[in-house]
Amino acid sequence: MKTIQVTFRDVPSSEALVEYIRKRASKLETIFDRMIRCHVLVESPHRHHLHGRPYHVGVRIGVPGREIVAGHAPDNDARYTDLYAAIDCAFDDAGRRLYDYSERLKGRRSSTVELRNAE
Repeated sequence: MKTIQVTFRDVPSSEALVEYIRKRASKLETIFDRMIRCHVLVESPHRHHLHGRPYHVGVRIGVPGREIVAGHAPDNDARYTDLYAAIDCAFDDAGRRLYDYSERLKGRRSSTVELRNAE
């Protein structure tokens, strides 16, 4: 992957967090190796939450001709009060979406080959 960009909003950044995000992003290349870029947004949108500070993590993956967007909104799920758990959930979602995209590409290629062979 050419570029991994991490943006923090209302969340203190640290080298440990950035390194963790970079490792999770690099694992996505095992699913689809033609990724161009990955932008990760880590934010805490609701500072007044009563049960701890929820985090929102969004992942945008650039692939040839398209952008894949993944992530989860915090709502009332306790998992999102742990920043590392929120990162894991967002990257799990990104991995599923990237896998679905790569499978659709494989399906298109195989149908194109079948059409060419039929002619």
